[in-house]
Parts: sequence; C-alpha cells; structure tokens
Amino acid sequence: MAIPKTSHLTNMEIWRQWKEDGVFTAKQQLMECYLPLVEFVASRLSIGLPKNVSRDDLMSFGIIGLIDAIDKFDHMRGLQFETYASWRIRGSMIDGLRQNDWVPRSIREKAKKIEDAYQKLEQEHLRSVSDSEISQYLNVSEKEFQHMLQEVAVTTVCSIDDPLKDEEADTRLSLLVDESSRNPDYKVNEFFLKEMLAKAIDRLTEKERTVVSLFYFEELSLSEIAEVMSLSPSRISQLHSKAILRLRGALDRWKPQLLED
Repeated sequence: MAIPKTSHLTNMEIWRQWKEDGVFTAKQQLMECYLPLVEFVASRLSIGLPKNVSRDDLMSFGIIGLIDAIDKFDHMRGLQFETYASWRIRGSMIDGLRQNDWVPRSIREKAKKIEDAYQKLEQEHLRSVSDSEISQYLNVSEKEFQHMLQEVAVTTVCSIDDPLKDEEADTRLSLLVDESSRNPDYKVNEFFLKEMLAKAIDRLTEKERTVVSLFYFEELSLSEIAEVMSLSPSRISQLHSKAILRLRGALDRWKPQLLED
C-alpha cells in the first residue's frame, strides 16, 4: 500500500488562499483533502500495538498532527506535502500515546536490555548474532526471548520529537534541516549516518532485511508482509522488532560522532 498521492501542486490556489489570505474554508478543504493520509498512517502504526489502543484515538492524535503540518508547511518551496505531513502525523500519534502511558516502564526496560545486548555482542563478534547467543547473554531461554520480542514490539516505533540523547533537548526533528541551505557539517554527518546505517542493515539476517525493505521502502503493512513471506503476523512482528533493535544498537555506538558540532 502506498501513501495517498495528492500533490499539493494541484491545490496551489487553495494553499495560497489559506497561507496568504487566511481563508479558513481553504484550510478546511486542505484538511478534507489530506484526511486519508491520517487514516493511512494510523493503519500502519496500529500494527503490533496493544489491543487497548483505540484506532479512534490514533486518528484524533493524527488529526492534531495534520493541522500542525498544514499550519507550518511552506507551500512555495515545491516540496511534497504528504512526506512532511506523514512525519508530523506519526509523531503526533506517538506523542499522544506516550502521554497516556501506553507502554509500561518494564517493557521499555526489556527493549533497552535487548538493544544493549545486540550492541555489545555484535560489536564484540563483528557479525549478526543469533537468537541463542542473545538468549544466553540475557540468561533466558529462546522461547522466553521470543516472548520478550512480542512484548517490546510496541517500542520499535519512535517519534521525530524523541531526544537523540537522554536528558538532552536535541531531537530527530532538529536534524531535518532545509536541504537547500549549504551546511558542510550537516552533509558530512548525513553521509556518515547513511554509511553507518547501510553497514548496520547489511548485518541483519536475510529475513530481517526483507521485512525492513517491504515495510519501510515498499510500504506494506506487517500483515501484508506476512502473506508475502508466508509467515505468521506475529513472526513478522518479531523479525521487525529484532531488526529495529539491532539497528538501534549499532547506531548507538556512532552517536558521539554523529552529534559532534
């Protein structure tokens, strides 16, 4: 499934009425036009979330993000509104869920332990480590480890407003700068980040790479990926969790270099 494509260029007159003339009905038209984008993001984000998380709640949080995106988007830059709005909508949904304590502290602690285990063992062995090695390091059985992956699946979503470092103000959003501006330091860090991410992805297992590719690049839902790979949705959720925790563990080692002034 792809993000609904309704280029803002086809709605330039509506954008102009809202941004330049402040016509509120124009803003309402934009809201109606891009509301399917909120539904799309909600459907993707809801995969793997606890059953007590209401889709209606996700939609409500997402609409707040859509309003924020419409208010802050610069329609004169010729950029794709859907891409910008998707980040805002998703971030708003996650922020709303977190404010309602949707993930218990114990689950976040488990996720951090698994992430730290991947970081330590894969740095030590310089390869992708197996489930049995992680289980042994965590002093749990492989069955218990698989259950842990199911539990922490809800933590493998993140907001662009999350801090890059604990107790610091810099967020992922702060790295989304104007690409038209010339900033050599940013370009170097951007290249370094892409290189490190590529190396981290190379260390994923074949199945994990497939899940990451289908989910983030082909934009399939986890249930659709399950059909493609002939696996259960719960298995796909586990593979997704492991991939994200591996990537986080790998990238954590490079944070000092990536965040240098």
